Amino acid sequence: MKKFFEDFKKFALRGNVLDMAVGIIIGTAFTAIVNSLTLTFIQPLLTAIFTWNWDPWVDGLGAHFAEFLAAIANFVLTAFILFVLLKFINALMELGKKKEAAAPTTKKCPYCKSDIPLDATRCAHCTSKLDQE
Repeated sequence: MKKFFEDFKKFALRGNVLDMAVGIIIGTAFTAIVNSLTLTFIQPLLTAIFTWNWDPWVDGLGAHFAEFLAAIANFVLTAFILFVLLKFINALMELGKKKEAAAPTTKKCPYCKSDIPLDATRCAHCTSKLDQE
């Protein structure tokens, strides 16, 4: 059962799965903006144009504008919360991936200060014979 949860964690925290989830959430929030724009501005404007009755549209303009601003604020807040959440998830993932320092494969020649392999007995650059340590 433990392996099952480890496999699910690997699946759920893969980059493309998180990107897809963020895309769906942002898309849903942006759909609310488009719906608000259509329902509060475009549709009443078209109705006013084709019926030549401007009073209902002009009277409700302030309320329509407030609804539209609320949809934009909702989108920005949703995007910000997702951004912070993903930063936190990425920080947690990086925390688990602390890399150990790799063992050195070269050393400095004490005579010419060039990099040489650790097991070298003679420097390839200055041909000095190296002391075995």
